[in-house]
Amino acid sequence: MAAPGGFEGTDFRQERPVFMGFTSTQLIAFGVMCAVLLIAPFFLYPVFLMKVLCFALFACAFNLLIGYVGLLSFGHAAYFGMGGYLAGHAAKVWGLTPELSILIGGAVGAVLGLVIGWIAIRRQGIYFAMITLAFAQMVYFFCVQAPFTGGEDGIQSIPRGNLFGVIPLGSDMSMYWVTAVIFLLGFLFIHRAIHSPFGMVLKSVRENEPRATSLGYRTDDYKLVAFVLSAALAGVAGGLKSIVFGIATLTDVFWTMSGEVVLMSLVGGLGTIFGPVVGAAVIITMQNYLAEFGAWVTVIQGAIFVLCVLAFRRGIVGEIGNWLRVRL
Repeated sequence: MAAPGGFEGTDFRQERPVFMGFTSTQLIAFGVMCAVLLIAPFFLYPVFLMKVLCFALFACAFNLLIGYVGLLSFGHAAYFGMGGYLAGHAAKVWGLTPELSILIGGAVGAVLGLVIGWIAIRRQGIYFAMITLAFAQMVYFFCVQAPFTGGEDGIQSIPRGNLFGVIPLGSDMSMYWVTAVIFLLGFLFIHRAIHSPFGMVLKSVRENEPRATSLGYRTDDYKLVAFVLSAALAGVAGGLKSIVFGIATLTDVFWTMSGEVVLMSLVGGLGTIFGPVVGAAVIITMQNYLAEFGAWVTVIQGAIFVLCVLAFRRGIVGEIGNWLRVRL
């Protein structure tokens, strides 16, 4: 089975990890990303940047599943949206601090991922994708009817609160730095996971599951753990988004949100650690700056997606990595 990133047959330079699993090229790319995070809020609107970071974390979580295990989920909006709802409810009704609310969002995503993943991983290919979509729609209709979600109005006026009960997050700059730190922690966690022995097994499952099974690995267990980790991080991203914007709505749990994260990962580059970040930045930037075109934004996104599939089959970061003969 070919790697999702499209790197089969590519002659890459053999680079050894130099720090925390990063090769020298990846370490440079990570440094550039950190520098952009430090400088960007002084030139761009912090709320826009926070939206990019929330979706970048969401896309990274999704890429952990499809890019490194080869499982295409059409239901990741369930974990993202429910994480947002529970985090918002915890902050507004229970009065919890933002970090605890976000952790609750991640825990909800993990629990949902455990239940749905335990059923879904028993199937492969289109059957797996359809099962995840079906469960996500069940979660959506639950959110429509559940009293605590507010129905079509959602949960509004969610307070940002004080970090650890001490640091106020009312200002956009304060909230931005917290968002950036959470994103970086999630990014580093995913990077460490895929460069660990656990990650090596996930890649072997992606490439040839029968062979991995013949070597004695319980592949279903590995796939389930990856599914739960991906769902938990998606829940963290959803919880963070609800705290940042002070609202949790049905939009975040609808099936189109699952489609958006697929698009982000494909545009950036499947199976690359930096691809989902770039893909999320591209898609959110388009939505923000092309909003004046109304419904045509979706058409423009579709055209760009088709262009990427035809001209950049590996995605933006994947093509750059192929051109430089390095893995990004």
